[in-house]
Amino acid sequence: MAKGKNNVFFCQECGYESSKWVGQCPACKAWNTMVEEIVDKKSSVTHRQITEVQVAKLNDVQSSSEKRMDTHIEELNRVLGGGIVPGSLVLVGGDPGIGKSTLLLQTCKSLSDQKIAVLYISGEESLQQIKMRADRIGIFSDEMTLLCETNLDLIQGVIEERKPQVVVIDSIQTMFRENVNSAPGSVSQVREATSVLMRLAKEQGIAIFVVGHVTKEGTVAGPRVLEHMVDTVLYFEGDRYASYRILRAVKNRFGSTNEIGVFEMCQSGLREVPNPSEYMLDGKPKNASGSIVVCTMEGTRPLLVEIQALVCHSAFGMPRRTAAGVDYNRVNLLMAVLEKNVGVRLADQDAYINIAGGMKVSEPATDLGLVLAIISSFRNRPIAEDMICFGEVGLSGEVRSVNMVEQRIAEAHKLGFKQCILPKVCMKNIQKPDGMLLKGVENVREALEIL
Repeated sequence: MAKGKNNVFFCQECGYESSKWVGQCPACKAWNTMVEEIVDKKSSVTHRQITEVQVAKLNDVQSSSEKRMDTHIEELNRVLGGGIVPGSLVLVGGDPGIGKSTLLLQTCKSLSDQKIAVLYISGEESLQQIKMRADRIGIFSDEMTLLCETNLDLIQGVIEERKPQVVVIDSIQTMFRENVNSAPGSVSQVREATSVLMRLAKEQGIAIFVVGHVTKEGTVAGPRVLEHMVDTVLYFEGDRYASYRILRAVKNRFGSTNEIGVFEMCQSGLREVPNPSEYMLDGKPKNASGSIVVCTMEGTRPLLVEIQALVCHSAFGMPRRTAAGVDYNRVNLLMAVLEKNVGVRLADQDAYINIAGGMKVSEPATDLGLVLAIISSFRNRPIAEDMICFGEVGLSGEVRSVNMVEQRIAEAHKLGFKQCILPKVCMKNIQKPDGMLLKGVENVREALEIL
């Protein structure tokens, strides 16, 4: 082995460094995640003088709102917190073929049309491939420039020379530095590349978007330290065989992490969906048992989704439970509540729960909708077409309060719903829309009597 180089083991999950292989990472407790890499120990470190370090008092620091760049894509602006912050480092992850590159290419087109200098760097596609995809989106201005390169040292030189306002890196797993003796996509290369890009973004005031590959579990590939280093982490979700896509922020230093953006994939690229509730309810069956609409909140946006349930007698000793788009354990818990507090015998029934449209919901406010959909299918009794519900269900069968009640009711009224079942405690001091019948319930049994 060359002098000055050592073999070091890195954890692929958290980036923990160890001089020897261990089965379980001491930092994140993950098993079989340590990989061996060669590290060059001869890299020099420049020590700054202690007199160069300046300490400031918190009260002396002047706070100012950051100036943002408008992407003219409202759904993207919503997720980012109002626009692109100069000097920010944004990580975009998602399954292959979901539309990450298309979204970023459309963003580059919108920014270049505003005379904002954009540099699109690709390590996976050639210039001709990018051009073919860009032709489907539209005509780009001369402010849009392309570079196909994977050597991060050369990329750094180009960025420092041209000084663009926005840079897109597609993808971080293809970038490498020559002084790091490991393959592109390894823990060392990903961590070093992200560190270089972060320093460029902060020093030059450049907004940098980085595309990250994902694992089979759906998380960004590479060490978790990658997500800690960037300012914003965006996930592009959805079924690649369906037309809709959801952009969600799981980390955002410049905005909320509760907002989502909804897009539809079409021939010319991604199209914004300004009213996702109407889009999600398209094709809802009429007079069908086991179907009800609930209102869930994604940040400040109310979203109406359809819950479908199919309950039938089991032919085996152990009934089957299946949940798509909702927590499986939550479904079992609510079915146990129905057996204990309502007296509905579901121990010998198969239950299949689905959120129509492939949506994934986790808010407890959908509990009441799950319960009503299960009972509707079990009794084979359809729920009124103009009825909506929301509320959290406790273990004693009580219906507990939820937040942002008026926004939920207003969204339902806008889409033509006339009845709403909600927690009785939430009916205090709310403005009822004209023509909307509100029915407050204290427990699940009262809700079932309304049906």
